[in-house]
Amino acid sequence: MIKTPDNFILLEIKDLYVNYAGIQALQNVNITINRGEVVSLIGANGAGKTTTLRAISKIVTPRRGQIFYKGRDITRRLPHEIVCLGIAQSPEGRRVLARQTVLDNLELGAYIRSNSAEIKQDLDKQFQLFPRLAERRHQLAGTLSGGEQQMLAIARALMSRPELLLLDEPSLGLAPAIVREIFSIIRNLRSLGVTILLVEQNANLALQTADRGYVLEAGSITLSGAASDLLKDERVKQAYLG
Repeated sequence: MIKTPDNFILLEIKDLYVNYAGIQALQNVNITINRGEVVSLIGANGAGKTTTLRAISKIVTPRRGQIFYKGRDITRRLPHEIVCLGIAQSPEGRRVLARQTVLDNLELGAYIRSNSAEIKQDLDKQFQLFPRLAERRHQLAGTLSGGEQQMLAIARALMSRPELLLLDEPSLGLAPAIVREIFSIIRNLRSLGVTILLVEQNANLALQTADRGYVLEAGSITLSGAASDLLKDERVKQAYLG
């Protein structure tokens, strides 16, 4: 891992526009993520949160604007190149390979790597971080509970050794007790130095976990600031905190 100052800008999105399925999904989006931060992107369904992550991962191609990673323009890079650069995504809906084992899914997450000894070390790290996955390593992923599948999706993304982890709706469809467990894991990852861009509909929990936040409405950033300030902002309270 490249050592950089604590305030080093890891990812910067400048004036991003994305057309998705014939609709302008994002317009003039600007986001900055510093190394070591958890940054939360909140907003209603359809606001463009997932599209933002897909644009970073190059699943969708921006119409205008630029995306910089460690100061390099990655706007036109291919999806596998984005992973090789150090960005991994845990997608909305988990999308684990249901007919493959937990171990198979994790090994797939390391597909860009070739050092088998290091891959084995990282498998052990994931099993320490997610003890339930260790217990179920030979179980088919499709037979796991929703919470366990979410853990697997995050662990699979970590197997590429990312410096930036994109988390898309990690609490979606999970019981409150499991949601608390997932967010405890996210806070643990931050303590381990993983930088995280967190897309999450549970705005209260997301902002309690994040250092900074952005509010996305109808494809545009309307508010941004320290997460603690956004939690106290009356506009955020009325729209997202209930």
